[in-house]
Amino acid sequence: MNERVIKSNKIRIGDISISYYIKKSKSEELNTVIFLHGFPFNKNMWRAQLNALPDHVTGIAVDIRGHGNSTSGHGFLSIDVFAKDLRVFIEKLAIPHVTLCGISMGGYIALRAYQLFPETINGLVLSDTHAKADTDAGKQKRFDSIQAVLKYGRRPFAIGFTENVFSPENIEEIPEAVELIKSSIRRNSLRTICATLLALAARTDTSEVLPSITVPTLILRGANDRITADKDMQDLANGIAGSRYTQIDNAAHLPNLENPERFNQLVNEFLTTII
Repeated sequence: MNERVIKSNKIRIGDISISYYIKKSKSEELNTVIFLHGFPFNKNMWRAQLNALPDHVTGIAVDIRGHGNSTSGHGFLSIDVFAKDLRVFIEKLAIPHVTLCGISMGGYIALRAYQLFPETINGLVLSDTHAKADTDAGKQKRFDSIQAVLKYGRRPFAIGFTENVFSPENIEEIPEAVELIKSSIRRNSLRTICATLLALAARTDTSEVLPSITVPTLILRGANDRITADKDMQDLANGIAGSRYTQIDNAAHLPNLENPERFNQLVNEFLTTII
């Protein structure tokens, strides 16, 4: 029996080393999906998705620059830098076309990537994310978070962040997922957390790219998400012709962890439509 296993690898990309998981397809088809995690997590949040992938799809989950086991390099972080890292990563692995599945910050990266190299992208899954830049209030909230993490450290930040991204009932019902997120946050350096908060505050609005997106696009949102508003996701869906928008019950900002069965079903059904 040819059992598909998740392998851990590293590859050099410019000034950094990128750590990633890969689960190779059983077939000769060149269908590949790259999973992009949110802030301030890492590739471990995607293990349930990698395990559930159809046999004809190769799955890759990357640690974004400075997160998980990927190094931070020169230390300048931005959504643009993350997207350009992704382009070189795809080129180094000689992948002709990819579907990008990004959650939260990963969705921002996916949209920027489509602006930069649309010819490489044959599908998008955008979860609990949107195309808008931070408002002034949103920027200030991130600046306040930087001050708090510098003053009190990662542990209180991890506890508070976790309470915001999970629905209250899931904090009780899926403690292993909650602990995964807490440990992911604590594993990041203070420098990475603060630099990424600045990157998120400084990101550009990508709404102008939405009408030019012609690839199949699936848009997902945890129905109880308190971070990404339904209105912002409706605007995202309305901006991308032919996109499909679905809300996932029993989930907040991290539906891939809170309701993985439904999330995987929707993503896998979508991946079968990618040529």
